[in-house]
Amino acid sequence: MDQKDERDEAAGTSAQRTEGANESTAAPPETEIDQLRQKLAEKEEETRANYDLFLRERAELENFKKRMQREKAEALRFASEPLIRELIPVIDNLERAVECGDGNGKSVVEGVQLVLSSLMQILERHGVKRVEALGQPFDPTHHQAVAQVESAEHEPNRVVEQHHTGYLLHDRLLRPALVTVSTRKRDDTVESGPKRD
Repeated sequence: MDQKDERDEAAGTSAQRTEGANESTAAPPETEIDQLRQKLAEKEEETRANYDLFLRERAELENFKKRMQREKAEALRFASEPLIRELIPVIDNLERAVECGDGNGKSVVEGVQLVLSSLMQILERHGVKRVEALGQPFDPTHHQAVAQVESAEHEPNRVVEQHHTGYLLHDRLLRPALVTVSTRKRDDTVESGPKRD
């Protein structure tokens, strides 16, 4: 064998050794594919979790927008409440003036009635309604009882007298109606027990 053949053989042997070493350190192709599949599955799971989080955040944002729109609409709807609360005693005074008017001041009473009527029309256009109580069943959400009277003529828990009118702004109570409520008439006869000596 000449030197060239020996060199080629030595090179071939060392190349074989290097390939053998590389094969022992390199993973077989099947396990590498499995690892890539596992990484892909992990990334897909992470993507799904992020997408779910995105959808939840989006829904929360939409709910927040809707809630803010509702609150804004309600604030606008009831913005005139403080003014109306202050006007209600004026209406009470006008009503008292009409009730106290006699035949001598008929024109004054008629003038006050016109003012009262126009004021009530304005308030009604802005959503103010009277709470009608007289003759109605007592409703603690709209009426405030200031007295109770025994009555054989009325059913129990009926409004028999209205002292102040109640008012609603849309569906919110501004002031309850001050009322007197009927109760059952008690029997005056009290059964007497056996006499003791």
